[in-house]
Order: sequence, then structure tokens, then C-alpha cells
Amino acid sequence: MSGSSSVEDGPFVWFPALVLCLFMVLCLCLGPFSLFNAGLARRLVPYRHATLTPSTSSLPDGPDNPSSNLNMVAGLVTPHELTKKSSSDRIEEDLAEARAMIREAIRTRNYTSDRDEVFVPRGRVYRNPYAFHQSHIEMIKRFKIWTYREGERPLVHNGPMKDIYGIEGQFIGEIESPGCPFSAPTPDEAHAFFIPVSITNIVQYIYEPYMMSNKSKIIHTFSDYVKVVADKHPYWRGSNGADHFMVSCHDWAPLVSEADPNMFGNFIRVLCNANKTEGFDPRRDVPLPEFKVPPRTIDVVDTGRPLDERNILAFFAGGAHGYIRKLVLNQWKDRDDDVQVHEYLPPGGEGYMQLMGRARFCLCPSGYEVASPRIVEAIGVGCIPVIISDGYALPFEDVLDWAKFSVRIHVGRIRDIKTILQAIPREKYLRLQKGVMAVKRHFTLNRPAKPYDMFHMVLHSIWLRRLNVGLGGLQV
Repeated sequence: MSGSSSVEDGPFVWFPALVLCLFMVLCLCLGPFSLFNAGLARRLVPYRHATLTPSTSSLPDGPDNPSSNLNMVAGLVTPHELTKKSSSDRIEEDLAEARAMIREAIRTRNYTSDRDEVFVPRGRVYRNPYAFHQSHIEMIKRFKIWTYREGERPLVHNGPMKDIYGIEGQFIGEIESPGCPFSAPTPDEAHAFFIPVSITNIVQYIYEPYMMSNKSKIIHTFSDYVKVVADKHPYWRGSNGADHFMVSCHDWAPLVSEADPNMFGNFIRVLCNANKTEGFDPRRDVPLPEFKVPPRTIDVVDTGRPLDERNILAFFAGGAHGYIRKLVLNQWKDRDDDVQVHEYLPPGGEGYMQLMGRARFCLCPSGYEVASPRIVEAIGVGCIPVIISDGYALPFEDVLDWAKFSVRIHVGRIRDIKTILQAIPREKYLRLQKGVMAVKRHFTLNRPAKPYDMFHMVLHSIWLRRLNVGLGGLQV
């Protein structure tokens, strides 16, 4: 009885086991494409989808030292591992190709371009002219930026177009202008994402009418906008903000990100107030030139005189804004014919730009904050800028060697300004002045923008930070 029962029940006992065996075989066959596919995808997520900190190392300037990290850089996304690339994979592959082209230019001391180059950067003012030239070519060819559409004027998509903060509105206007070649057709095609909020307009329309005792309203207005686009779109979360940037020339702009370092720890800040002693990080952030935009036109009259007509050793005129300017005025105000320092110009005399055009050196002390529009003004009239500042990260320092066209004087040696400048040999002065003329195009504002002008140089600085995300470093 028991034996008969065992035989009759056999199929019901063995059938589940047979099904289980078939299932295990199926899993072994399909496992790499099904059960483990989620884990594979996680391993192949490119670095823009990870928690990021831009690299601190740098690529040597010389052409004989190609980066040992090239294979790692180009291999962050392996094309053969994905049969169908996502948009982020294509973006990172595009950036890897750009890095490879830049390294090849460093190695060969030459450039590769599919169009005629109207300007070829060469000379002592560039840290590595071959790398810079090829990087700029790759930027023109590839770099695409998505500007978030959310928000309304005047706080978003608008900014001041003139005076001391004018570069902020000019940048917003240029990047959002119809036909801007850097605008991405869709966000999935963008290498970087622009937060088009004007800190200057937030101050003007929200802070100043009420004169609040603290600046929290400014901080919250900006962070609320970022949270809106981060919640609505996947791109901020995808990179933790490392491929996003803001642009502002207002003194208070650094405050909006310092309030939440966890949220903005990877965020690219393009700032005039580029103070390294107050949290500005040149590896991630971008110094923005401070430029006093004229009221009716962006064209600036060149009042520079020929070298043999520059009979003023050094010139400065301006208010006692900040402790450095106070030191300069206390030491030199209206006391010396060679070092002409004025708080107010004498009535009936030459104008500010005319006197600057007659000077060999133009003093550029920091005001309340580190940046000074006098640097751009001095370069515009062929006057060698004398930078007197603590902790100022100079614009375009990734590319330009400021020692070749400017002089830096420590704050503690303000009393020695005349001695220091008179001790510069004429041969060196001529080299410095030639350097000023060589970089002049990089500090000229055009609308629409032109290759290698101020707008392109700012974009190139952002492009470099985007290239450097997740790398062993790339400096050109």
C-alpha cells in the first residue's frame, strides 16, 4: 500500500523540483541581462551621476608630460559596455574626446580645427597657448548649455545691463539671445546648466525696498529657485549640481551658496567677488571680470596714449571704499606728481579715462570686495594694472599668466609703490605693456560675442571646470 502510494504520488513530488531546476538554468542563462542588470547599470553610471568634488591636481603645462590619467579619463564611460547609450553617456564621451584633443595639442605643440582660425593665441602671456587654443576650438565645436526656463522677470532671465554690475545682465542677455551658438536645443544635449537668477535684481527688488536686518530673503529666493528646478528636472540630482552654474557680479552673491554647503558644494559659481579668503575655490568657481558697462553703449573709447606720451608713473582715483583703498589714499592722496592718487579729481582738469591713458601703471586696489573694475579699464587703455589685494583670484588665471602683463604689490608695501615701480627696468616695462596689448581682446565685451572676447573667456573658464569634473585634472 505504501509502495503503491509512493509510485502514484511521484509525478507530483518531482514536478516542482523539475520546474525549479529549469528556472535555475534559465536564470543562469539570462542572469547578466536580467537579474544583475540593475547592478551593472549602477556600475556604468557616469561620473556626472555621482557625488562629485572637482579634482585638485593639474595637468603639467609642458608638452612633454602627457597625463598618465588619460586612459582613466577617457574610460569613465566605456562604449562597448552599453549597447544603447544614454544622453549622459554621449555627453561624457564627447567631453572625453575633447580632453584627448587638448592633450594631443600639448604633445604636438599644434592644433586641429575644421575651420579657419581667425586668431591663434601665442606668446608669453599664455600659460600653455597650445592647450588653450585647442580647448577653445573644442568649446566652440561642442559646448552646449541649457538655461532653465522657469521663473519670471525681473528676478530671473534679466539683470543689470550697465554700470558696476552690468556684466551680470550682459551675460544673461547673451546666453539667452536667439541664435546663441552655445544654447542646447534640449537639456539632454547640454554639457552644463545655467541658473539664470540675477542676485543684483533680487537685492534691488526684494532686499532694498524693505532694508531687512539680514540677508536671508536673498538666500532663500535663490535656493528656492534651485529647489524648484531640481525637483522638476533630473539634472541637478544627476550631478549634485556639479554641471550647474550661476553668474553674478554683486558683492553678496557668494552668500546664496554658502548658506547650504551640502546643496551647493559642487555648484560652479561665476563671481566678481572671487575672494579666496572667503570660500572662493578656483578649482570649482570662476572669477568674473568686474566691468563698469557704460550707460548707452558697451563700446569703450580707448584713451591710451603712445608710450612716449605716458608721463604719469602711476594713477588712481576713487573713493575710500574698504581698508585697502583707505591705506592707499592715506599714504598717497594728492601728495606726489609721479604717483597721482585722488579721491576726487580736481575740477576743470582732465577726465578719469584721459589720466589713465597717460599713466604707465594704473593702481587697482580692492574696494569693499576684492574685485576692481579698474583692471579691465587699465587693460583697455594699455596701462599696466597694479593689483593691490588680499586673496583675489584673478580672471582667466587658468589660461593667462598675469605676471607677464601686471604687477602685484602686497598690501603691506603700499608706502613703497613709487620705489617698486621706478625700480622696474624699461625693458621689463615694455614687455609688460606688450603683454597688456596682447590680452586686450580677452577683456573686451562684444554683443554678439566674438571668439576669445570676455564672454568667450568666461564661458571657457566654465568649460574647463566642466571638463575637470571627475578628472585627475586638466589645466590649460
